[in-house]
Amino acid sequence: MFTGLIRSLGTVAHSQPTAAGRQLVVGVDGGVSALGSIRLGDSIAVNGCCLTVVDVVADGLQFDVIPQTLGLTTLGSLRPGHRVHLERALLAGEPLGGHVVQGHVDGTGTVVDVCARDGCRVTVSVDPAQAQWLLDHGSIALDGVSLTLARVDRRAGSFAVALIPQTIRATLLGALRAGDVVNLEFDQLAKAVVALAARR
Repeated sequence: MFTGLIRSLGTVAHSQPTAAGRQLVVGVDGGVSALGSIRLGDSIAVNGCCLTVVDVVADGLQFDVIPQTLGLTTLGSLRPGHRVHLERALLAGEPLGGHVVQGHVDGTGTVVDVCARDGCRVTVSVDPAQAQWLLDHGSIALDGVSLTLARVDRRAGSFAVALIPQTIRATLLGALRAGDVVNLEFDQLAKAVVALAARR
């Protein structure tokens, strides 16, 4: 489980197709120790996608990404030099400062507008089938970053989030531009309520 509070950034050092999907190596700003004590088998969210550490190498952390993950997320488009968000899995007893994020990306969205008039407001379009999970003032993880929905337009299949200065400083979201594709994980509670209502 994750919180959606980004503690570290990283840079893709290696991205290579394999028979099982893709091998990804990500360097961690400040070194691997910046994420804490990392061991083989630990879970790390890379741009919001929960991945398992399969090796700790000189260039950083190595992951194997399966085809299902590549099909649902932006990880297949990552190339050496791309910057990414990193978050180590929450440890028992640590504070949950963002919201409950599983690292199970539901799909991707496309940035349609970035407006700087009200701080920084980013509007993202989503698959119409997923718009039902958007709740006014609910939570969403955008490339792994815990955010509050500032505006929801289910009919248009879009939502907006407002980025505060601290979020812009600590993440890569301030560099988003129209046309960029981002990973989305919708709020688990919202999905559970919608599923329960559908069954009834």
